[in-house]
Amino acid sequence: MSTDRVELLQGTLDLLILRTLLTGPSHGYAIARAIEQNSDDVLQIEQGSLYPALHRLIKRGWITAQDGLSETRRLAKFYRLTPTGRKQLVVETGKWEKLAGAIARILRPAEEGKA
Repeated sequence: MSTDRVELLQGTLDLLILRTLLTGPSHGYAIARAIEQNSDDVLQIEQGSLYPALHRLIKRGWITAQDGLSETRRLAKFYRLTPTGRKQLVVETGKWEKLAGAIARILRPAEEGKA
C-alpha cells in the first residue's frame, strides 16, 4: 500500500466516478474501493467527498440511484451511469487528457534548455 497519496483536482472525482460506473452499477463503498484499488491506493476517496459528488452527478442527470442489497446483504444505494452520463464521460475524459497533456508539456519540455 502506498503512503504517497495525492489530492484530487476539482472535478476529477466526478470523472473517476463516471469511469468506475462504466463497468456497471455499484454502491458508494464499492466505487470508492475501485478507485483506490485501480490507483494502486494513491487516491483515497473519503465519504465526505464521495457522497456530495454522487448527489451532484444525480442532479446533473449523469447517474441515477436505486436501492438494492450489497454483497453483505445490507441495504445500499446503487448508482448507475445514464446515457447522458456516458456522453459526459467522453467529454470529461477529453478535457482531462488535454489538461494532463498541457501539464506534461510544462513539466517535461520537449527540448530542455531551448528558448
